Amino acid sequence: MTFDDQRIAVFLDYENLAIGAREALGGTMFDLKPVADALAERGRVVTRRAYADWSSFDEDRRMLTRNHVELIEIPQRMGVVRKNAADIKMAVDAIELALERDYITTFVICSGDSDFTPLVHKLRELNKRVIGVGVKASTSNLLPPACDEFLFYENLEGVEVRAPEPTGRPDSVPEEKVDAGPPDLEHLDQLVTTTIAGIQRSSGDVVLASTLKRALLRKDPTFSEANYGFRAFGELLRHLESRKAIALTDGPAKGDPVVELATNPVEDDAFGLLVDVVGSMTGRNGEPLLSGLKNAVRKRQPDFSEKRFGFSGFLQFVKAAQTRGLLELDWDDSANDYRVKKPR
Repeated sequence: MTFDDQRIAVFLDYENLAIGAREALGGTMFDLKPVADALAERGRVVTRRAYADWSSFDEDRRMLTRNHVELIEIPQRMGVVRKNAADIKMAVDAIELALERDYITTFVICSGDSDFTPLVHKLRELNKRVIGVGVKASTSNLLPPACDEFLFYENLEGVEVRAPEPTGRPDSVPEEKVDAGPPDLEHLDQLVTTTIAGIQRSSGDVVLASTLKRALLRKDPTFSEANYGFRAFGELLRHLESRKAIALTDGPAKGDPVVELATNPVEDDAFGLLVDVVGSMTGRNGEPLLSGLKNAVRKRQPDFSEKRFGFSGFLQFVKAAQTRGLLELDWDDSANDYRVKKPR
C-alpha cells in the first residue's frame, strides 16, 4: 500500500494527553501540530476526534478547533466518578468507524492508557494499522507493544519541553544535569543486522529498506531513527554502510535500496578469535563444550557479540564457522552438549 492509499482516523483521549504533558514535561501545554505533522508524513488524515469534559480545557478547546478537531463532550456529573466514560465512548466510536468506513486504513489512538490495549487488538483484528501517541511518563508499558507503531509525544519534531522550575532555597546550587550520552550505535548495528538475517531466513528474498523498516517497527513499535540522531531512515542505512555493517545496492524503486549483510574484516577477525579460543581450550579433557565457549571468547574480547554480525545466537555463529570449514561440532550424549573442535 502506497503513501497516498493511507487514510487515517485520529482519536484523542485528551485528558490523558493534556495532564501527561503538563505533569511530565515541565508544564508544557499539549499542542496538536507536532502530532498532525508526524501523521501528515504517513498519510491523509480524514477524521479527528477528541474526547474530554471541555469545561476544564478552554484554551485547549480553541487550539483543537483551529486544527479542525471534532470535540466530543463527556460531561462530569457532580459527585459522580466517571473516569472511564471518555474511554468507553472513544472505543465504541473507533470500532463503529472501523466497521462502517472500509476506506480508513489507519487508526491513531492518542493516549498512554492501558485500557485502550483491547481496542488496539480489535482494530488490528479488523486489518487496520494502529499508531499510538502518548507522553512517555504517562504511557503504560502494555500499550506500545500492542500497536504497529508508537510515537512518544516529546520526541516529535516541534515539541519544546520546558525545563522544570527550580525548587529549594534561592541560593541553592542546581543539581548537575545528567548527560544521556551518545546513542547506542552498537545496539543499532545488532538490531539491524539480526533483523536482516531473520528476514532472509524466513523469506529467502532480497531485503528492501522499506521491508526492513516495517520489520523493525514490528519488533519495537517505538523504534525511530531520530532516537539515534538521524533525520531519515535512508541516512541511518548509509551510516551503517559506512560502518561496514551492511551493504546497499539499487532496488526496484528509487529511494528503496536493497539492504544486505556486509562481509567485512571485523567478522573474519571474530571467526579467527573463536578458532583460537577453541584451540587454546583443547587439552587433556578433550575438546571444549559449547556451553562454556562464549564466556571464554568474552574473556579475550569483552565486547564480543555474535548479534553484531546478524546471528541470532552463539550456536548459530559457531555453526557458521563450521559451514566455513573452520570448526566442527559433535554432539556428546554424556555431556548433553556439543563438543567444538578444529577440523583435522
